[in-house]
Amino acid sequence: MIHQQHQRKLEDYFREGKIYILPKTYAILKTKKPLSNAFAVIQDRKEITVVIEQKRIPEHGVIAVEKGWRIITFDLVLPFELVGFLAKVTTLFARAKISVFVLSSYSTDHILVKDSSLNQAIK
Repeated sequence: MIHQQHQRKLEDYFREGKIYILPKTYAILKTKKPLSNAFAVIQDRKEITVVIEQKRIPEHGVIAVEKGWRIITFDLVLPFELVGFLAKVTTLFARAKISVFVLSSYSTDHILVKDSSLNQAIK
């Protein structure tokens, strides 16, 4: 019973939410230092990962680069205790054989897909 109630709530979020596709193309970088003009910076004890508009890739300080990503933004405010949102979304992409890179901010989730997979991803 609890699972069914929780699942129904999850479906409500999908039904009521909005999805946006950012118009620009992005790159995912491994860098020597954080970049201030980035969409996102993730710094852990091993590396610094930067998501940045592709045309803004710096000439220096980049260790590795993966180009050609588009950002799908789920404009939903989800409670932290909600279970299964990203699992449901990424399962749909996995079934379609679409590779994803996932980012979450405090109140929004973003899924990056390759530009070549965007049309298939938004179906």
